Amino acid sequence: MKTSYLKIKPRYSETDQMGIIHHANYLIYMEQARLEWLNALGFSYEKMEADGILLPVYQIDIKYKNPIKFGDEISIKTTLKNIPTTRVVFQYEICKNQDIICAVAELTLVFTDATTFRPRKPIPEFTAMCEKLFTN
Repeated sequence: MKTSYLKIKPRYSETDQMGIIHHANYLIYMEQARLEWLNALGFSYEKMEADGILLPVYQIDIKYKNPIKFGDEISIKTTLKNIPTTRVVFQYEICKNQDIICAVAELTLVFTDATTFRPRKPIPEFTAMCEKLFTN
């Protein structure tokens, strides 16, 4: 499950004056998809935070290709790019109507100690599960 898919029906409140989904909402959709990816893997932000790990965003690169309008159903493809170290990188493809690419993105998070706010390695169980994704 290196890649997962999530379907979302954008809400009217997420549109701008032109009836287009506002670009800031794409970050929210990607976060929702990433949480679903982690849950499917058997982890959650809540568990990591309870273990003293935070995952702040380090870098995000989004390329907008086609607008999403109210009423469009979108699918978000979330892919783990490589085995995490102190950083974890996800790639996203957001599509509407099953094959029209609306945006592509790459997002990097940094595993951070919740007490010191210094970078740290992920918990070994998480790394082991991610390694399995690249060997199977």
